[in-house]
Amino acid sequence: MKTNIHALQHVSLIIANTQKSLHFYCELLQLQQDFSRPDLGYEGAWLSISAEQQIHLLKLPNPDPTQGRPEHGGRDRHAAFMVNDLQLIVDQLNHAKISYTLSKSGRRALFCRDPDNNALEFIQVKDV
Repeated sequence: MKTNIHALQHVSLIIANTQKSLHFYCELLQLQQDFSRPDLGYEGAWLSISAEQQIHLLKLPNPDPTQGRPEHGGRDRHAAFMVNDLQLIVDQLNHAKISYTLSKSGRRALFCRDPDNNALEFIQVKDV
């Protein structure tokens, strides 16, 4: 049976500090903020990955523990992003003194955490 689902439009992440998160995602990872986000009754931001894909940051009470999460993000729920050059991510994380772990699968991929301990995976799509 063929699925009707054909793309992922956005992933939502709960955050505690909008400005701190915007610095991480916009300054460090170089995503652009989409200012078309309507007033939803709580603070947050939409960030564009492409014309059709976004990250939604939600400043809401977090029902999940942020402490005691696995060190390796691959053993935790996470959002995964395809990148053209993994070394650029490595350089950005090293410059910001943000720790990361390499993928246990042997792929050119790494896991890190954002300021709110959300796990993120970055996977290189091709050899550069």
